[in-house]
Amino acid sequence: MDKVAAANRINEFLQAVVTHGGLHLKYRIVVDPPALSDWEKPEIFVDFSGPDSTLLLDRGGELLHALELLAFEILRLPSGEHEKVAFDCKNQRSLRLQELRMAASVAAEKVRQTGTPFHFAPMSSRERRMVHLALRDEADLRTESDGEGRDRCVVLYPADYKSTGGKPARRTLP
Repeated sequence: MDKVAAANRINEFLQAVVTHGGLHLKYRIVVDPPALSDWEKPEIFVDFSGPDSTLLLDRGGELLHALELLAFEILRLPSGEHEKVAFDCKNQRSLRLQELRMAASVAAEKVRQTGTPFHFAPMSSRERRMVHLALRDEADLRTESDGEGRDRCVVLYPADYKSTGGKPARRTLP
């Protein structure tokens, strides 16, 4: 991927969205930014700010995520390369990562106490990856993704858990 050309295509797309959408947003596109976390090292980072930032973050960041998905389509990025581009607004990514790490920690304790599997709520592939990574060093536990499409989630099991053939009851954090 030619990163500069890709950044220019993202800029053209976002200029059109902001202008024609009448949005009061500013954005900054950075090629080869510093790593966002231990697990996220995008090649192109887009950071939004401005009075309409709240629109991007409403409903769990639905619009921000939609713009990011459209950028993947415009760049024709295969799903295995989606981590090369990241959109953020008001440090939402970092906050969500902290939230996922905390949820993983709470779920790990619950599974250890009860010995039964724990189903996280459905989440995007990027968020599922974060949960898997947050729990990868827990030798007494294992994670798997389960479900299809929008209902795909992470399930946390005791490492030695043997399935009885049926699906374990779904339990999610409040």
